[in-house]
Amino acid sequence: MNTPRTSAPHSALRWLLVPIIFVAAIAHIPVIAPHLDEAPYMGVLFILLTIACFAIGIAVAVTDHPAAYAAASAVCGAAVIGYIATRLVAFPQLADDVGNWFEPLGVVSVLTESMVVVLAALVLRRMPRSLRARS
Repeated sequence: MNTPRTSAPHSALRWLLVPIIFVAAIAHIPVIAPHLDEAPYMGVLFILLTIACFAIGIAVAVTDHPAAYAAASAVCGAAVIGYIATRLVAFPQLADDVGNWFEPLGVVSVLTESMVVVLAALVLRRMPRSLRARS
């Protein structure tokens, strides 16, 4: 008698996505305090992003649910767009970020967040449509 397969085919990718999203979260911690001083709104956004990345990483690890992957893609995708925007346009109290593409923690953040978006998209694409529709 065949035992039904209990793990989804996308499960293996979660063990790659989880540490990467945790690195993305950790990369923002050192810049929270300086941004709370110079641009409080950005400091608060970094706090929210850090919390969201940790929570989503835990959700992916524990549930392996399509909604967790969709959240990972949306949150990290928004962070990448925000990074690009602050490098192209002078945001209030952040004009010195314009053109500063290679700030080390920014590069780590953008690379890890981009990897999360790609991995989440791969997982969602591999999932059966019926499973994605239930999320």
